[in-house]
Amino acid sequence: MSRTNVLTRRLGLRHPVIQAPLAGGGDTPALVAAVCEAGALGFVGASYLTPLQIIEIARAVRAQTTRPFGINLFAPLPAPEAPVESRLALKRLEPFYAELALPRPEVPTLKPDSFDDQLAAALESGASVFSFTFGVLPTMALEMVKSRGMCVIGTATTVEEAVLLETAGVDAIVTQGSEAGGHRSTFAGSFEAGLVGTMALVPQVVDAVTVPVIASGGIMDGRGIAAALALGAHAVQMGTAFLTCHEAGIPDAYKEAILTAHEDETRLTRAFSGRPARGIVNRFMTEMEADGSGDHILPFPFRTRSLARSGPRRQSKPARNISHSGQARASGSRGANRHPN
Repeated sequence: MSRTNVLTRRLGLRHPVIQAPLAGGGDTPALVAAVCEAGALGFVGASYLTPLQIIEIARAVRAQTTRPFGINLFAPLPAPEAPVESRLALKRLEPFYAELALPRPEVPTLKPDSFDDQLAAALESGASVFSFTFGVLPTMALEMVKSRGMCVIGTATTVEEAVLLETAGVDAIVTQGSEAGGHRSTFAGSFEAGLVGTMALVPQVVDAVTVPVIASGGIMDGRGIAAALALGAHAVQMGTAFLTCHEAGIPDAYKEAILTAHEDETRLTRAFSGRPARGIVNRFMTEMEADGSGDHILPFPFRTRSLARSGPRRQSKPARNISHSGQARASGSRGANRHPN
């Protein structure tokens, strides 16, 4: 099966493989550069970064590779309402903060949306590709990105979302299957409606749009890549597989949890960030979800910002680590500079 197509030629790829944006520190400049040097496309997940951090990390990537790389941001979301009742949410978090010798948790004050400033930094980053998730970019933002000659990629979990993205003017679409690790990207319906498996979603989106389709969710090796390409995808986007690389910026305990987890040991949860995301089941997830209602979990992005204030996102203890992971099992730890199987 040919590895060259309209998308790989535009992105300058030797392999139809994209390293998923790993916002939160997993995609170090070393990882992004190594992926690019191997002939795939490395991505910087910049949603949690300040504009200055975006510029600095992009500079570090460019210092290690001259090949194309990408920048990813969350699409602007409506300003959320502050939780009316937060005492139970904070009480559930207190034992974990105490174990880590952190100050008692508080509901953070959200700063004004920084998307415009982040976008400005992304446009000056030297990246060749810009991708986004959680919705559709404002028209002006999309035009600004395209005016720089950057390839624009949106993220869809249903056929309806894919059509909306193509209508908005994206150059390619990532189809996020239900097996994918990390946050769900659903924006045009309920999260439950967006839980379509990768192998069912890809051919339906391929039939519905004319732009290239990038498959993601549960793809861990050459077998998954071959299956996605056979269903009509132009490339695949892989996240969990790259988290086990030596260059990935996560603790060894997190890597080991990915390598040893079985297919039934991940599930969707709001415990980590307040927004549905797939992760490895651990004590934190289990205890936060104990009563099943979810009323005691701070909504997104309040939950995420509370983690940013206290720093427990990447602890060395797997029982309380925020361990995003896809459903498929990683085949073994490896460096990003190895070619795909």
